[in-house]
Amino acid sequence: MTVLRPPVPAWGTAAPTPPAGSRLGRVVRVDRGLLTVATAEGRARLPLDPRLRDDAAPAVGDWVTVAVAAERVTEVLPRRSALTRTVAGRTSAAQVLAANLDTVLVVDTLVAHARVRRIERFLAMAWGSGATPLLVLTKADLCDDVPAAVARVAEDAVGVPVLALSAVTGDGLAELRARLAPGSTCAVVGPSGAGKSTLLNALAGGARATTHEIRADGRGRHTTTAAELHVLPGGALLVDTPGLRELELADDEGLDAAFADVAELLTGCRFRDCGHGGEPGCALAAALADGRLDPARYRAWRRLRAEAERTRQRRADRGAARRGGAGQRR
Repeated sequence: MTVLRPPVPAWGTAAPTPPAGSRLGRVVRVDRGLLTVATAEGRARLPLDPRLRDDAAPAVGDWVTVAVAAERVTEVLPRRSALTRTVAGRTSAAQVLAANLDTVLVVDTLVAHARVRRIERFLAMAWGSGATPLLVLTKADLCDDVPAAVARVAEDAVGVPVLALSAVTGDGLAELRARLAPGSTCAVVGPSGAGKSTLLNALAGGARATTHEIRADGRGRHTTTAAELHVLPGGALLVDTPGLRELELADDEGLDAAFADVAELLTGCRFRDCGHGGEPGCALAAALADGRLDPARYRAWRRLRAEAERTRQRRADRGAARRGGAGQRR
């Protein structure tokens, strides 16, 4: 086993107790065939036990057991939260980006106005993880009217604190640091070019991630290629995830929280099987008619709801096909 120095600090609170005869570790990074795992003895690159099932594949932030004698990861311990998306392409497979999180920092940029519909999608994923979302708007130094921009975004980020900051001037960083408690684990998610890697470097007080200037056409560039867990100077832990150009929700777990205003309106529908498409007695139709519900937000909710249902159906069909194939082989 190759041990990486210096010794690793505490890797998060709420650590589970490992089974007898094994050490507790936390996954810092996942590469092909090897995991970088932090234990009380230091960091090590370890292989997975070949007996682990494919559906038990570890993710960054997972707590795992390390066999003392065999020097390999033998078990992924139960997760208390998981940030998950559907993998890019027309598949229903779920990909866990990070596990055992307390907070998800949804990051977008104030340059050329934050994209509210995109933010809603990321917030739905964050709420669905089981962690608490916090919306961070970067590059405030390039925005002419920060309070107005924050107010515009906060109107649709129901129940989520919104912070504006600049990694260049340092404005807003102290408030964000104060929200990251020692021993807590947070993940940073957002589109390419939103300033996630720059934010990590500012919080860490030095270069931890590679950064690039935004492209001339305003689109972001991927700078982080693999998720990695970092320890910040204040003792909080932060998972830097790759920029997501394509984000499809893995399920509808976070929709009611991300669209809490819409979910509250739904309780007023006359019929339980209301399709919310303009049927008689539909509370959403009434809210659209009298201006209580923004039509764009309504369309975004319907789009994400339909997307989650398609993903659920594809996953069910895929499971049925696998079971059918297994039955034929028997």
